[in-house]
Amino acid sequence: MKDNKSVPFSVVISFYFFVLHFGILVKLALSLSPDGLSLLSLKSAVDQPPDGLTFSDWNENDTTPCRWSGISCMNITGFPDPRVVGIALPARNLRGYIPSELGTLLFLRRLNIHSNNFYGSLPSQLFNATSLHSLFLYGNNLSGSLPPSICNLPRLQNLDLSNNSLSGPIPKALKNCKQLQRLILARNQFSGSIPTGFWPDMENLVQLDLSANNLNGSIPEDIGELSSLSGTLNLSFNHLSGKLPKSLGNLQVTVSFDLRNNNLSGEIPQTGSFANQGPTAFLNNPMLCGFPLQKTCRNSDQASAFSPNSAPNIENGTRKGLSPGLIILISVADAAGVAFIGLVIVYVYWKKKDNSNGCSCTGKSKFRGNHKMQLCACCVCANGFKNEDSELEDREKSEAEKGGEGGELVAIDKGFTFELDELLRASAYVLGKSGFGIVYKVVLGNGIPVAVRRLGEGGDQQRYKEFVAEVQAIGRVKHPNVVRLRAYYWAPDEKLLISDFISNGNLASALRGRSGQPSTSLSWSTRLKIAKGAARGLAYLHECSPRKFVHGDIKPSNILVDNEFQSYISDFGLHRLISITGSNPSSSGGFMGGALPYLKSVQTERTNNYKAPEARAPGSRPAQKWDVYSFGVVLLEMLTGKSPELSPTTSTSVEIPDLVRWVRKGFEEEKPLSEMVDPMLLQEVHAKKEVLAVFHVALACTEADPEVRPRMKNVSENLERIGT
Repeated sequence: MKDNKSVPFSVVISFYFFVLHFGILVKLALSLSPDGLSLLSLKSAVDQPPDGLTFSDWNENDTTPCRWSGISCMNITGFPDPRVVGIALPARNLRGYIPSELGTLLFLRRLNIHSNNFYGSLPSQLFNATSLHSLFLYGNNLSGSLPPSICNLPRLQNLDLSNNSLSGPIPKALKNCKQLQRLILARNQFSGSIPTGFWPDMENLVQLDLSANNLNGSIPEDIGELSSLSGTLNLSFNHLSGKLPKSLGNLQVTVSFDLRNNNLSGEIPQTGSFANQGPTAFLNNPMLCGFPLQKTCRNSDQASAFSPNSAPNIENGTRKGLSPGLIILISVADAAGVAFIGLVIVYVYWKKKDNSNGCSCTGKSKFRGNHKMQLCACCVCANGFKNEDSELEDREKSEAEKGGEGGELVAIDKGFTFELDELLRASAYVLGKSGFGIVYKVVLGNGIPVAVRRLGEGGDQQRYKEFVAEVQAIGRVKHPNVVRLRAYYWAPDEKLLISDFISNGNLASALRGRSGQPSTSLSWSTRLKIAKGAARGLAYLHECSPRKFVHGDIKPSNILVDNEFQSYISDFGLHRLISITGSNPSSSGGFMGGALPYLKSVQTERTNNYKAPEARAPGSRPAQKWDVYSFGVVLLEMLTGKSPELSPTTSTSVEIPDLVRWVRKGFEEEKPLSEMVDPMLLQEVHAKKEVLAVFHVALACTEADPEVRPRMKNVSENLERIGT
C-alpha cells in the first residue's frame, strides 16, 4: 500500500487566491451589466473633478447603471434589462479622454459631454455604437482628424464638434451620412477645400456651420442644392475665394448667409435667396461688390476690354464686323423677345397673386431709390413649402387617427428631434404666466433651451383631431420674425407646446426694465429695428400664413427679442387652442406635475389698453385690423416711453391708460416733440425726422375707424422706408 503524498503548502495558497479572485470576478459580473462595465471605462478615463460629485453614484456594485447621474436607459425588445441609450454630462469640468469602450454600448443614442476638457483624438471604435444619432462634443479640446468612419453610424442626425482643436481636411466620407440634419464644425482648425459632389444627397441637412476654420478654395456649387437647409449657412472667417455661386440663390428664402471675413470676389448675384440678405452677410470680403454692399461694381464690359482674353479681338480689329442692318435686326428681335417674356411673367405674377388672395411673393421693389425687400420677399406662401406642407398634412392625418389616447410627443419640425424622457429629465425654470398658461424654459440634454407652454389638463377627447389640425397650422408658420413651434404633446391629463426659446426676454422688459422701471438702454436704432422686425412678422401672419392668422393679443410682452435685438411675434393661435382644450391652463395636474415646477396662476382682471375699441365689445369677432391698432399702440409706447398698462410696480408718471388720445391731443395742441418723446431719444438729434415719421405710422394704425387703418403689409413697407 502506497503512502498518500501531501499537497505542498504553496499550491494550497495559490489555489486559495485563485478561488478568491475568481469569486470576486463572478460577483462583479453578476452585479453590474455589460453596459455598466463600459460606462466605468469613462469614469476611469476622467480625472476626478474638484467637487467629486459627477461620478459619486457610479457604483460598481449596482445591478444597473440606469440610476447613475447623467445616464438614461430604455427597455429594448428582446432584452430582460433596460439598456443605456443616453449619456449627458455637459459642463461638468471633466478632464480626460474619450474611451473606446463606449463603442460597445450598442443602444447608445445620445452622447452629450460638451463644454468639458476632454482631449485627444476621437476613437474610431466609438462609431461601433451604431444606434448613435446625436453627438454633442463641442467645447472641449479634442484634436486630430475627423475619422471617416464617423459615417458608419447609419442614424447619425446631429454632429456638433465645434470649439475644439480638430484639424486636417473635412472628409469626403460625410457623403455617407445620409440622415445628417445638423453639421457643426465651427471654430476648429480644419483646412483644405470644402468637399464637393455629395451635398445634394444630404436631403435632411437643416444646419451647416463650417465657420472659423482654415478652409480655402471656392464655395462648392452643389451647396445650393441643400433642399432642407434653414436658418444660417455659416462659412464665415475662413480663407474661401472665388466668385459666389449663383446656385446659393436656390436655397430657401428663409436661409441667412454668413460669408464674412473671406476672400470672395466678384459681383453678388441678385437672384433668389441672395435678394433677402443684408450687407453684414458679405462684410470683409474686399473684392466683393454690388447690392447690398455700398460698393458698386465696375462695368463688366469695360473690365473685359482690358483682360488678356480680349487680346485676339484687338489684334483682329481689322476684320469685318456685322453689318448695320443685321445689328438692327438682332436688336429688334431681342427687344421683342424680352417684351414677350415680360408679358408672360406679369401674367403669371397676377395669376399667382389672385390665387393667393393677395399674398404677393414678389422679389423686390425700390423705396426711394434704395432696394428693399417687400413683405413677401421673405414670405413663403403655400406653394413655397408644398412638399413640407404635404408631409405635415400626412402627419396630421396619422396623428389624428391615433386619437391621442396614449399621449405622445410629436415633432412638427423634422429637423428638431428629442424624446419625451429627455424633456422629463431636463432642468425647467418658470418664465412667466398668463391666461394662456405657464411658460417654462427647459434645457434639453444637448444643451439647447426650448420654451414649453403648459395648456392644462382638460380637453374633450373628441376634439383631439381639431387640436392636431390647429397645432399643425401653427407649425406651418415659418418666418424669421415669428417664434417657431417645434413640437406638441397631447394626453388626457396634459397638453404642451414646445417652441424656440428666445434668449433676451420681451419688448416689455426691454422698454420698462425687469424691475418695472423705464429702460435707459434702448437706442432709437434698436427700437426701430425691433419695430421693423415685429411688423414683418405680423404682416406675414396676416398675408402669407396658412390661415391668415389674427393674433388678437399684440402687446410688448408678446414681442420677444434676442441678444441681437431681432424681434419675434409669439403666442399667436393660443385663443383657439385654449377654447379646444376647454381647461384651466394654469392647473397643476398631469404627468408633468413632478417635472415642471408648479406655479399657481393668479388671474387678475385688468383692462387691456392695447386692444382696439371695437375689440372690447362683447361677442366681437377677431379681425386683422385689431392687430393693426394694437401694433400702433406698441409703436407709441416705444416712441414715448410711456405704458398704457397700469402696474403697481410702475411709476404713474410713465403710465397713460389712453396713450392714443394723449398723443393725438399733443399733436392737435402742437406741443413740442420733446414733451411727448422718450427723454432717452432726445439725445439722438439725428433721429428727429425718423421719430416723427414713426409717429405718423402709429397714428394711422390707431385710427378709431378700422376701415381707415392700413393693412399690416403697408405698415411694414412704410417702416422699411424709414431710416434708409
